[in-house]
Amino acid sequence: MTPELHQKLTAWRRHLHAHPELSLQEKETSAFVQDRLTELGIPFEADVGGHGIVATLRRGSAQGRVGLRADMDALPITEDTGLPYASTSSGVMHACGHDGHTASLLGAAALLAADTSWSGTVDFIFQPAEEGYGGARTMVADGLFERFPMERVFGFHNWPGLQAGSIAVHDGVVMASGGRVTITIEGHAGHAGMPHLTRDPVMTAGHLIVALQSIVSRSVDPLDTAVLSLCTIEGGTAPNQIAGRVTIRGTLRFHREEIKDTILSGIERTCAGIATSFGVKVTPEIVMGVGVVINTPAEAGLARLAAEKVQAPLCRDLAPSMAGEDFAFYLKHRPGAFVWIGNGELRDGAELHGPRYDFNDAILPVASGWMAEVAKTALSAN
Repeated sequence: MTPELHQKLTAWRRHLHAHPELSLQEKETSAFVQDRLTELGIPFEADVGGHGIVATLRRGSAQGRVGLRADMDALPITEDTGLPYASTSSGVMHACGHDGHTASLLGAAALLAADTSWSGTVDFIFQPAEEGYGGARTMVADGLFERFPMERVFGFHNWPGLQAGSIAVHDGVVMASGGRVTITIEGHAGHAGMPHLTRDPVMTAGHLIVALQSIVSRSVDPLDTAVLSLCTIEGGTAPNQIAGRVTIRGTLRFHREEIKDTILSGIERTCAGIATSFGVKVTPEIVMGVGVVINTPAEAGLARLAAEKVQAPLCRDLAPSMAGEDFAFYLKHRPGAFVWIGNGELRDGAELHGPRYDFNDAILPVASGWMAEVAKTALSAN
């Protein structure tokens, strides 16, 4: 990568950082990417599965075809970085690095457009709505793999706390499957001084939260990995009234699909038992999200080979994360690999989804270079 291209990608990344858009609202982000692709002379199709874009480069006579993916959406988080290119959208920021992912994929497209050493077809997938809104699923439903019949697909996520520019490639599981949990407790409201005339959903919620933690600690094999986190609780409006309703929300995560049924049945059983104990109605609702991200063996090998070709430090022994990624949905349809690229030192508040997070522009050459190289490596493997 030339210094000029690195400088251009940095400017593009900071523009995206300053103008974040939430999932399903990435209209201006999509327009920006389309303008940059036009500037690079790379043909594309827009509005794939919403605001998604797929650009395509063909070279030579080889029949192989590979996909590279980046996500584009931001999060409903208020930025606290003080950067000159901080978010200009109130309450919205790129707190997960999707601005850097998008810029990196544009960089990979620029590198491959200028490189005459490869033969085949590369599809560049700019995906909307990764943050829990089914962007990968929607693009696949819109015919992604039929309209762009790639044989393999690759992607990456920046990783704070991992040495800047290093690349971690997992064998097998990379990131967790999960779902969103909503539990509604309906009791009987009344005067706080006369609790015997009420059915208290707040007290019920306290017992339920404690009891639900026993599912992972006592129903899941200790050698397996699972998380059930209850993250919000809402109920009541007055300090002298026992509320009539409480809502608890959270998330569950696991690395093996077999664990899902254990957790779901445990939630149902615990909610039913607590409801009987306290004479209230407890209704759990679980909406499953992305699946487990699992690298396929051959593609993990290609990812490592590409990392070596760009001379990036290679990490082979990092444990999988309990975070989720809807790249898993692509891997249900095509073999592929998803890697982590180190973002550098982990600072307080600057972790993923933190208010002081910022993508490290110094890793753009490695990220773009790895994506371009893994495409070439996969095509030559055909």
